[in-house]
Amino acid sequence: MISCDEERLRKTIEAFSTFGATENGGVTRLSMSDEDIIARNYFCECCKELNMDVRFDDMGDIYAILPGKKDVPPIVMGSHLDSVEKGGRFDGVLGVLTALEVIRTFRHYNIEPEIPLMIVNFTNEEGARFDPAMMSSGVLANKFEKSKMLQSLDKEGISFGEALKESGYEGSVENRLTEATAYLELHIEQGPVLERQQIDIGVVEGVLGMVCYEITINGESNHAGTTPMSMRKDPLFLAASIITNLRQNLSQIDEELVYTIGRMNVTPNIHTVIPNKVVFTLEARHKDPNKIEQVVDVIQKIPQEVEGCTTQSTKLWGRDTVVFDSAICNQLEVSCKNHHYSYRRMYSGAGHDAQFIASYIPSAMIFVPSVNGKSHCEEEETSYADCAKGANVLLETVLALQSNYSMKKEECI
Repeated sequence: MISCDEERLRKTIEAFSTFGATENGGVTRLSMSDEDIIARNYFCECCKELNMDVRFDDMGDIYAILPGKKDVPPIVMGSHLDSVEKGGRFDGVLGVLTALEVIRTFRHYNIEPEIPLMIVNFTNEEGARFDPAMMSSGVLANKFEKSKMLQSLDKEGISFGEALKESGYEGSVENRLTEATAYLELHIEQGPVLERQQIDIGVVEGVLGMVCYEITINGESNHAGTTPMSMRKDPLFLAASIITNLRQNLSQIDEELVYTIGRMNVTPNIHTVIPNKVVFTLEARHKDPNKIEQVVDVIQKIPQEVEGCTTQSTKLWGRDTVVFDSAICNQLEVSCKNHHYSYRRMYSGAGHDAQFIASYIPSAMIFVPSVNGKSHCEEEETSYADCAKGANVLLETVLALQSNYSMKKEECI
């Protein structure tokens, strides 16, 4: 059984970690920034050295193609090169670089692919510079309107469309990813489960559905020192009670449900003034849509008027659970067994390009452990040994998909 070269992969990861390197070992590589362009340029150079055909589409997505014996839809691997501000060295980029390592392994062993292999770098996955996250894969999957995406502004007032034109990576709409035999995305887990359970690989079966509500509580401002407690209409004290009740009720739905009060604004936010308004968000995630409905039911049962205050709950957004291709997930499991790696099936709580691509291409993901579960920070870490294990599972799965394609063709003949 052939394997990827861990040392070669380590050197590649370390090379890319210099593009936008921060003082504390992380990276800041915002989409279409100078740092991102440098990383893109180097990625294209690496692909061209392997005699891959490199193309760009109209959203700046990069496609590097290794031709196969058959002119059929390719097996696609990849993720993204952009990062959040002061992010880590592995998030996103590892999916691109392990894909690059798979191609290098094919070349090293003089393996001519039966069907084409493609590496993709999706533009602006993080949404850290331009809203929304997963912008380009969303456009490809018809989740977002391109015209609106081009108008998205960064904090300097520069539009995505302007940055795209200036980048030199604006290509043709004809180059978009429209069909493929499979899409495989390797990613760090960005959570603590694999490391805590001492498991090598996560076979990702899908992405959790989620819902996000904004809860507004209106009260009445008054002097903090002269207003008796019995005469107050204090929305912040009420918010504390509501949040406590929400936690109690949501904790009874299911142990796999995760929920977060992620944002809270208090008005006027002055220590000598009783607040007159509190607004906070509640986000919940679970793979079972019925559990999400139970969350919504809990939120809708918040009293609209209590303690002299009024409340209002508004749904901001949500997404349905995405289920990946079962056949590919099964093959990932076989690949783990072939390498004697421990594994577990799991869902991703975070969003990834694969969730959009899965709407029109058979897709699945591979997770490798995150040290202390940290991600989107400079402390983000994954051992190079674990990176190589993920690359080996990716390689083994690509080889199996190639073999399966040949067998099916022979059966047809």
